[in-house]
Amino acid sequence: MFWKVTFPTSKVTTWIFLPPLVAFLLAYFGAMAGVTGAFLLLPFQMSLLHYTSPGVSATNFLYNLFAIPGTVWRYAREGRLNWPLALSISLGSMPGIGLGYFVRVKYLADPKSFKPFAGLVLLYLAVRIGKDLKRGVKKPPPLKARVKTLSFSWLKASFEFAGRVYSFSPWKVGLLSFVVGMAGGAYGIGGGAILSPYCVSVLKLPVHAVAGASLFGTFVCSVAGVIFYSLGWASHGLVTRPDFWLGAAFGLGGLLGGYLGARTQKFVPEKPIKWGLFLVVLLVSLRYISALFQ
Repeated sequence: MFWKVTFPTSKVTTWIFLPPLVAFLLAYFGAMAGVTGAFLLLPFQMSLLHYTSPGVSATNFLYNLFAIPGTVWRYAREGRLNWPLALSISLGSMPGIGLGYFVRVKYLADPKSFKPFAGLVLLYLAVRIGKDLKRGVKKPPPLKARVKTLSFSWLKASFEFAGRVYSFSPWKVGLLSFVVGMAGGAYGIGGGAILSPYCVSVLKLPVHAVAGASLFGTFVCSVAGVIFYSLGWASHGLVTRPDFWLGAAFGLGGLLGGYLGARTQKFVPEKPIKWGLFLVVLLVSLRYISALFQ
């Protein structure tokens, strides 16, 4: 049919408008919380498009390369890109991405093994977001609130946002980012979906000042992820390279959705964003973990 297309590498056949539409919705709401939606895009590809080879992780990374730049640019333009946090996340995550790739091709190439792993990653995200939902309702920050860096060293960084001063330890964030990078390298995400809830729930940083830094780190790590999977080191014949056309179709929808999400984030309180993420992530995680009992 005219409206259906088969993508060359993944062999996925679907409606031509479906990938960009799904990516638009995931990126729009994900950008508000500092994520691209890639952590939910992978279950969509595996469960509905039946794309289960390690190349699906690479395609997820490729999607990020399209979806993130406009979002990050918007946050930077509005003064809400926390550069010390972005640098801490990026430098910590990149080495972990490489190790995560080797774990994926060596131990998690079989979908029966990978789905429970993906479910556990998502369950962790749901728990972190759920804990944060216990906090009181917050109003959106002033529309012109900007991130102002006050100090930065590898021991401590502090910044001002919306009239309050916040601080964090860059080396601790970098160390956690390395561990998260390993999981993200196997799953096909840059780690922002894990680190953003951590920064908000554990470090008590405002989500409106975390989102841009989280996405910047995800972009840097996605570049590394695409390189590793495209080269296919130690893949032993597995198809690890991304489906560039499918990734581009997702990416175009993600680019527009992410930009609009970043632009409208300042008008939306944290609570509705987190509730939506919590419910979706929890349901998908339970479905994938149930594969252990089938």
